[in-house]
Amino acid sequence: MTFYSGSQISFTAESGAFINAQINGIKNDTLYLQEFIIRYLPTTLGTYIIDTAGSYHYKYHYKQIAVIGQKEKTNFNVKGSGAVLLGGGILLTLASGVVYVADREKFSAPLLLTSVGLGTLGYFLAKGKKGGNGMRIGKKYKLVYMNMSNQKS
Repeated sequence: MTFYSGSQISFTAESGAFINAQINGIKNDTLYLQEFIIRYLPTTLGTYIIDTAGSYHYKYHYKQIAVIGQKEKTNFNVKGSGAVLLGGGILLTLASGVVYVADREKFSAPLLLTSVGLGTLGYFLAKGKKGGNGMRIGKKYKLVYMNMSNQKS
């Protein structure tokens, strides 16, 4: 991704603040940002108009950016739920195997197929991608400031 003056940027700062703003300028490793406050106002016709109520100006050093995009939400743990489904599916499959060996008349093939399906679903949920769509700056992603101006200092 490339960011420059005039482009839009969304990031989560090290302080935890989520910023979605326009870049007004980049100078000496600092981003000069402007975030617009937008309100939807109802009209007498039952529709809405978009009104810019104001704006905020921010300055962030590029090293203060922790995540490009929105930080992952921690309200629901998909991986944890997948692990529980996987464990429950394995437990039900083993229990069905014990029932099959001990008393074949009480064995239920649909229950076995359901438990295998739940275990498989749990495996893929637990293995799946992390919940957030942000790129965390660190080991995998790097944020590099490149001075592209023609001016010599």
